[in-house]
Amino acid sequence: MTTIKTNHQPKTLHAVIIRFVGDSGDGMQLTGTQFSDTSAMFGNDIATFPNYPAEIRAPQGSLYGVSGFQVHIGSVEINTPGDEVDLLVAMNPAGLKTNLHAVKPGHTIIVDTDAFTKKNLDKAQYDTNPLEDGSLENYQVIEVAMTSLTKEALKDIEGLDNKSITRSKNMFALGMVYWMYNRSTDHTINFFEKKFSAKPELIEANIKVLNTGYYFAETLELIPNSYGVAPAKMAPGTYRIIMGNTATAWGFLAASEKSGLDLFLGSYPITPASDILHELAKHQHFGVKTFQAEDEIAGITSAIGASFAGNLAITTTSGPGLALKGEALGLAMMIEMPIVVVNVQRGGPSTGLPTKTEQSDLLQALYGRNGESPVIVIAASTPANCFDFAYQASKLTLEHMTPVVLLTDGYIANGSAPWRIKSVKDMPEIKTNITREYQEGWHPYDRDEETLARSWAIPGTPGLEHRVGGLEKDRVSGNVSYVPDNHEYMVKIRAEKIKRVQNAIPELKSEFVDEGELLVIGWGGTFGSLYSAIKDIREQGYDSIGLAHFNYINPLPKNTEEVLKRFKKIIVCELNNGQFAKVLKLNFNDFEILQFNKIQGLPFGNEELIQKFKQVLK
Repeated sequence: MTTIKTNHQPKTLHAVIIRFVGDSGDGMQLTGTQFSDTSAMFGNDIATFPNYPAEIRAPQGSLYGVSGFQVHIGSVEINTPGDEVDLLVAMNPAGLKTNLHAVKPGHTIIVDTDAFTKKNLDKAQYDTNPLEDGSLENYQVIEVAMTSLTKEALKDIEGLDNKSITRSKNMFALGMVYWMYNRSTDHTINFFEKKFSAKPELIEANIKVLNTGYYFAETLELIPNSYGVAPAKMAPGTYRIIMGNTATAWGFLAASEKSGLDLFLGSYPITPASDILHELAKHQHFGVKTFQAEDEIAGITSAIGASFAGNLAITTTSGPGLALKGEALGLAMMIEMPIVVVNVQRGGPSTGLPTKTEQSDLLQALYGRNGESPVIVIAASTPANCFDFAYQASKLTLEHMTPVVLLTDGYIANGSAPWRIKSVKDMPEIKTNITREYQEGWHPYDRDEETLARSWAIPGTPGLEHRVGGLEKDRVSGNVSYVPDNHEYMVKIRAEKIKRVQNAIPELKSEFVDEGELLVIGWGGTFGSLYSAIKDIREQGYDSIGLAHFNYINPLPKNTEEVLKRFKKIIVCELNNGQFAKVLKLNFNDFEILQFNKIQGLPFGNEELIQKFKQVLK
């Protein structure tokens, strides 16, 4: 097969934002992923944002059925998938209508003219054809009969049905974009050869359409130049592009190896957390045991059982599933067993927006159990550091003998970014409280003087037989106890144990400046958006603005109040109706805390943040 090597001289750009949109069956996620992976291998810094409908296969041509993939590549530091796009590839009218607002005036739109039929225009609620009515005159529109050209390219290949031929048109679009941005087709061709190794006709077809699109762009007068984006300057190391859910799974694998404990995942599939289950199921050769449970309750209770038996135990879910796991999470807290609950947040309440991002489960993670039930709550903030916080969640749960809720969200879980590969030998030590042989005077609720973590005995160890359960227990023996003073003591000691975790987590740091006019506060997956916006506004002369981003929610870093005191104004930005702002007001009521909230299933945009910060600074 022919591999294209680029040899033309492109114009140089520092960064570019591209969005691919079309029906669910148009392969936009695959197209975007291939372009992203190719750019990452070239050395660009990168951030991606897949955005797809909740339905597995939404009605073709419908506005709510549009599937999209946005990628931001650069030779400079990239922290978000970006706001306004430089290139929009729209495979149908619905994709154009729902995404036109994001295209910068004067920039490029590629459309498949074969899709702009009367039927599809009606589905997209167009009264007239936008390719003919002058509504796109502020853009450079490249009209391509992609479907027809794809069929023409594949007419001589045997063994392909019409559906397979038509579905290949996304590779025509990808070939065009590869030429426009001076990318090699090598990676994608290697992908075809592996993915379709048993179907050589599909390998031939996809490569042929990819090359056809590439050469079509090369000869198209509407595209006089291609553009180059040089490799980014990154810290030395070996990198790979990684999605947040994959990074989360790998963080648990690393923690399992470092702690010397087998890894167990008990999980019920739920969007957008299911990929963690899929990924860990691939690694049985590392001793991983994965159990797809019949429901959310079985998922967490199986993990509690695995923890009782001496495993590093985790369960994964999203908001609706966390609600169902609440009682069992309280049980794990009560018996003081190590377990990690991963909540990949999505829009709520109820079923809500299954494929859209939100940060609305924070108060649920903190307080969504009966009785006094404090647990450790931490949050990852980028696709890459999902690895680090999965590892840290494991370390905290094993060393402090209490459940940990790890919050990510659909934005960073499905997004991808470069990740510098780490060696397990360089990761922090993970200690366990396991007592492996009989010790005279041993009791199950003997506690470490520093952490207050109780001892952990594996069932079947001679002489270490003991009872656990959801009833209140004696402070030493673990036997059931209804003594009032004992209950109050146990409630307070479990709370104090969580508070002492402050000694094991890093102090809060403010980015950019240590003191100033405005402190922007965020947590979890808003980091990239907030960091980029503050970086940009500082370049406009607003140099007295800092960022404090929280990854540790319960307990909060012990120097939190000191950081807040150094700024005249404080604003908390989050993708909910102000949940973390409530937490801060509850803990630090001497401060006036402003809020900026967005609840649209979308991440913060750069410009909307900048305008808000300017308004507050006035």
